[in-house]
Amino acid sequence: MTDGATERTAPDGVPGGAPGRSGLPWWGPAAASGVGSMPGTDAREAARTVTGELAGPPHLPYLPELPARGPGADMLGRTAGMLAELYVQREPSGWRIADRPGRDTRRARAWLGEDLDALEEFTQGYGGALKVSAAGPWTLAATLERRNGEAMLGDPGAVRDLAASLAEGLAGHLAEVRRRVPGATLVLQFDEPLLTSVLRGTVRTASGYRTHPAVDRAVVEGALRTLIEAHDGPAVVHSCAPDVPVGLLRRAGAAGISLDAELITERDDEALGEALESGVALFAGVVPGTGADGADDGALSDPAGSVGGVRSLWRRTGLAAGLLAESVVLTPACGLAGASPAYARRALAHCVRAAAVLADDPE
Repeated sequence: MTDGATERTAPDGVPGGAPGRSGLPWWGPAAASGVGSMPGTDAREAARTVTGELAGPPHLPYLPELPARGPGADMLGRTAGMLAELYVQREPSGWRIADRPGRDTRRARAWLGEDLDALEEFTQGYGGALKVSAAGPWTLAATLERRNGEAMLGDPGAVRDLAASLAEGLAGHLAEVRRRVPGATLVLQFDEPLLTSVLRGTVRTASGYRTHPAVDRAVVEGALRTLIEAHDGPAVVHSCAPDVPVGLLRRAGAAGISLDAELITERDDEALGEALESGVALFAGVVPGTGADGADDGALSDPAGSVGGVRSLWRRTGLAAGLLAESVVLTPACGLAGASPAYARRALAHCVRAAAVLADDPE
């Protein structure tokens, strides 16, 4: 990978697009990235693919997740293994808080260590932006169980403790990544696929007969803001669910919002337009996250066609065409865990080509 990073200045004059911060190197214009998960069980191969296809600025390589290895290597298990002074164990119903670190916590941490070893091997001398992801506090709260089997979401005190544990655990994790890749600027991504469900009160209780009450939007925003502000670099929030609360995430301080581009509709235009005008980046998922070896997938044959929806959004909101390549990072629509290794490689390469199309022809 090559050295160097490009500083991006948002329309509001804040370098890096991170509200209230300055002087942060970020990815460059016409950038591509991925969401997080990759297929297979080989950490070295996943790291090789990500760092190879997204080599150097302006692109944004990332620390891969390999959920095919089993519980503890997935988004939830990996993040649960990072928690400070909170431990988990795997139950038939999912991840549950435990009294002490056991086999499941040790396994999650061991797999994370394997992933970091592979990343370090393939990022020697790297000096650009590097994305590291973890489950966000509200998706964690909706999925991690208390000892009685109910989600932590049902206990506001437990949610606060969880958020504090996550903040401390992430600080240690990011410090370890910095030690291994000292030249990188770390972009922290919070995966929040259940955020909309938390806000709408549709997360089911353990019995399945009731739902947890909707959480007040100010409380949701406050918890996210605290975690985002604890990171000394840009933070991105990802969700491939419909109706992502873009305005809430902007107010919470997200420097980027990662969405499935196919789920963006005209009712999202106002909130997205305000976010983009304020310097927030749109991580637009423009190719499917699944595909097979040797598949002649039309979605990967037309880079210009892949960005048609993003261009339509730009026209509808009246944003300056010249800001398109600077404000948009192209990604697959969601994680690539369900794809073949060959498709995953081609999907990332396609995002790189499509980003170049945006730069060459923003109209």
